[in-house]
Amino acid sequence: MAMSLASSRGSRRGRGRSRRPMSEINVTPFVDVMLVLLIIFMVTAPLLTAGVPIQLPDSRANALPQEAQQVSISIDSEGYVYIDDTQIAVGGLPAALENIPRQGEGPDITLRADRSLDYGRVMAVMGELNRAGLNRISLVTNGGQASAPVNSGSSGEE
Repeated sequence: MAMSLASSRGSRRGRGRSRRPMSEINVTPFVDVMLVLLIIFMVTAPLLTAGVPIQLPDSRANALPQEAQQVSISIDSEGYVYIDDTQIAVGGLPAALENIPRQGEGPDITLRADRSLDYGRVMAVMGELNRAGLNRISLVTNGGQASAPVNSGSSGEE
């Protein structure tokens, strides 16, 4: 058997050096491109979640996990309400909330309101959400930043 292997090697050398086509794919450029695309998507994905420019209040609360069925409601500094990126006509919020598709317990609502808004305007929108049966509401803030100290109210002690 050793003889047959040696003789077959010798016959290859006799034909000269023939190059076989390379059957392996060089994946290094492919991996480089994919890593660059991954970085681009990681940087731009958080910017795509909200299209309405508002100044969020600061909070030190931890972020909640993102759910599959989620609707973003935004209130800009002028008091206009947006569902995702669609502006809702004045007085049209109840009808727009009825048109939101619901599955199971309903969608999770993320409420984003500009910090310069009157508290009553935000509460009016939350009241409409409650009236429409959308009770799973998360308030969005700028996370991880120190916020101003909150007074606990008048307790009669000083």
